[in-house]
Amino acid sequence: QVQLVQSGGDFVQAGGSLRLSCRSHGIRFRNTDMDWYRQAPGLQREWVAGLTSYGNMNYADSVKGRFAIATDIDWETVYLEMNNLKPEDTGVYYCTTVVRGYDYWGQGTQVTVSS
Repeated sequence: QVQLVQSGGDFVQAGGSLRLSCRSHGIRFRNTDMDWYRQAPGLQREWVAGLTSYGNMNYADSVKGRFAIATDIDWETVYLEMNNLKPEDTGVYYCTTVVRGYDYWGQGTQVTVSS
C-alpha cells in the first residue's frame, strides 16, 4: 500500500526559508514521478514543482530560482526546499504520485508567509 506522509510546514516571515518533506511508504520515488502542489485559500490547487523518476526537476515560473527539489539517498523522501519565501507562497502544500494508475496524495502541510 502506498502512503505519502508530509512534514515541515510552518509560519515564517517573508524572505525566510522552509523545507518540506514527503516520505513515501510502499514505493520509492526512483520508480515513479512525483509532484508538489499547493492550494491557497479560495484558490484552485496549483502545480509547484515536479521530479521525474529519471531525476529531472521542473518548477513553476512563480517559484523558479527560489524552490528546489532534493531527495534522500534511497529516494524514499523527497524534499521541497523553499527560499526567499513570499506571502503569495502561503497555502497548503501537497506531494503526490501516481502508481499503477492511482493518484496518491500526502495529507498536506500548511505554509504561512507573513509580510
